[in-house]
Amino acid sequence: MLTRRTFARLAGAAALALSTALPAFAEPIIIKFSHVVAPDTPKGKAADKFKELAEKYTEGAVMVEVYPNSQLYKDKEELEALQLGAVQMLAPSLAKFGPLGVQEFELFDLPFLMNGYDDLRKITDGEVGQGLLARLEPKGITGLAFWDNGFKVMSANSPLNVPDDFLGLKMRIQSSKILEAQMQALGAVPQVMAFSEVYQALQTGVVDGTENPPSNMYTQKMNEVQKHATVSNHGYLGYAVIVNKAFWDGLPEDVRGNLTKAMAESTSYANSIAKEENDKAMEAMKAAGTTEFHDLTDEERAEWVEVLKPVHEEMADRIGADLIQQVYGVLGTTN
Repeated sequence: MLTRRTFARLAGAAALALSTALPAFAEPIIIKFSHVVAPDTPKGKAADKFKELAEKYTEGAVMVEVYPNSQLYKDKEELEALQLGAVQMLAPSLAKFGPLGVQEFELFDLPFLMNGYDDLRKITDGEVGQGLLARLEPKGITGLAFWDNGFKVMSANSPLNVPDDFLGLKMRIQSSKILEAQMQALGAVPQVMAFSEVYQALQTGVVDGTENPPSNMYTQKMNEVQKHATVSNHGYLGYAVIVNKAFWDGLPEDVRGNLTKAMAESTSYANSIAKEENDKAMEAMKAAGTTEFHDLTDEERAEWVEVLKPVHEEMADRIGADLIQQVYGVLGTTN
């Protein structure tokens, strides 16, 4: 929860943001776009691309201010800041919507749900994805797009080849009941922690390991403080680009149309570079030599799947059994 002082600060920022948006063409409309990762990650680059295109297509009627690396708000604050109007746009990871009561987004956290980007597109670009974004409307939030990061690796200071290797390890996770259940199924102790605090926690031993796509691991220098990593691709990390609904609905129609165009193009850009950026990050970390990377054998992967698949059934009440079955139908799989 926000403190009284922080709430007052956000409320003041919200009033200022609203005043800068009206009248629409007297001064540029300001969109504060806050996120928690580095500028040179896929999300960071996509946010900068949106800024470029939004300002171009609106011919200066809109100015986008991008704030990376938790400069404005950490994980727990940013959604409340958006609802208050202190910022207008975010791209939080899909694991972060549970506290809003929209835990269906945690579907993407289910381990071994998808086999790569083709499966992912069937979800995000189809009826399931649009239905998830629509669930944000009653919360005062409009969902605009899904942006990729990538599929995750597990890291620690000891090898993580088989599930038993996780026993007793303190593993950092995002605030997601699915990820909590995942780590517990592996025998680890899940530790919820803001992304901006992970490097220091790994460095000092507050936590033993974590999970991330390679681009996040590399840009946050986690490979410098993690001796081992397993290329498990067990789960997916992506983002929902969202805006304050009152702000979005209050924009002049032509401005909103041009911003929608800018978002569509920046989404194509974001998703086209995600795999490339993760591949480059993996190559750079291997070249650095501070982390030993292990690729799961078929036998090892089967053991991981056997241990983690029950998380789907365990979390069905939280996500929605019907939604999970809908996804199985889209992907042509069963649990």
